[in-house]
Amino acid sequence: MKKLLFFLPFILIACNSTEKKDVKTAFSEVKVEMLLEDSVSIRAIEIMGQDVAFAGSNGYYGIYNSADNQVRLNQQQYDSIFPEFRAVASTSTDFFMLSVANPALLYKTGDTGQMELVYKEEGEKVFYDSMTFWNDQEGIAMGDPVENCLSVIITRDGGNTWNKISCDQLPETVEGEAAFAASNSNISVEGEKTWIISGGMKSRIFYSPDKGRTWEVFDTPIIQGESTQGAYSLDFYNENQGIMIGGDYTAPEGNLANKAITSDGGKTWNLIGEGENPGYKSSVRYVPRSGAKEIVAVGSTGISYSADAGQSWKELSDEGFYTIRFMNDSVAYAAGKNKLAKLIFE
Repeated sequence: MKKLLFFLPFILIACNSTEKKDVKTAFSEVKVEMLLEDSVSIRAIEIMGQDVAFAGSNGYYGIYNSADNQVRLNQQQYDSIFPEFRAVASTSTDFFMLSVANPALLYKTGDTGQMELVYKEEGEKVFYDSMTFWNDQEGIAMGDPVENCLSVIITRDGGNTWNKISCDQLPETVEGEAAFAASNSNISVEGEKTWIISGGMKSRIFYSPDKGRTWEVFDTPIIQGESTQGAYSLDFYNENQGIMIGGDYTAPEGNLANKAITSDGGKTWNLIGEGENPGYKSSVRYVPRSGAKEIVAVGSTGISYSADAGQSWKELSDEGFYTIRFMNDSVAYAAGKNKLAKLIFE
């Protein structure tokens, strides 16, 4: 295992610095400041205090230290495998990264300064997509179905051990229903509530009111029915207001039935911006302190912004990214193919 000493000074800071208070002015432009340009594809980033942790392809992971404006890279190997990481998360003391495909490998920072393997799952259909934490002790990760339900693993001890929920405790999936490991945003949590999106032949919302102990499922109006269609990204501003975005990555200009919002905690969803750009996007986030009015979405076609809860949009940049996370109400970080960047919205 590779050393992770450069993480230790930073992981003691709680990661959630995007407080959701209201009142701010709308954006008219975005400045893109490249922090890393290297041969690593990054689909998962995590705000940790004033810094940004990430993990990506070929086993690479690292951290951007804002204090010295430096990116530090390391590489994780398992036997002869250099895993592809598309899901990351953090607590106030640890950083976690989870690989896609078989075997699924979930690592956490350890007391010795090394990454420790805390969960492994083997199987032909194993493919994990996203993870997050409710608090310092309880976290969740989700993946594609191995049997007739989504794969959901949960920790209740700070990430030291993880247990997979049996299918008799989860809603049944349909043939061809899965998820997309596009931006580590298939899961959204608020308080004890949890929402998970699926896609493919069926694009639905899986909901738990009690941190993963019980579940129900609701339909969505997002485009679905093909393996490349569905919801790719999800975000909730509070326990009632949420947004999902997606489409079909093989037809990125398609802008029908690819954006929807809810105001009742995910039970019902209404399409927004029908026939208007943006088309396919892989990551969406509410702007902090915007009253659920301002939204930013990123994808391979650029950065799009809405100031009216998604009813209308404008393109702020044609710079393509896979994923985005806000540091505060005017600064975000985004990552994509061979790059990590700081976004300054004005």
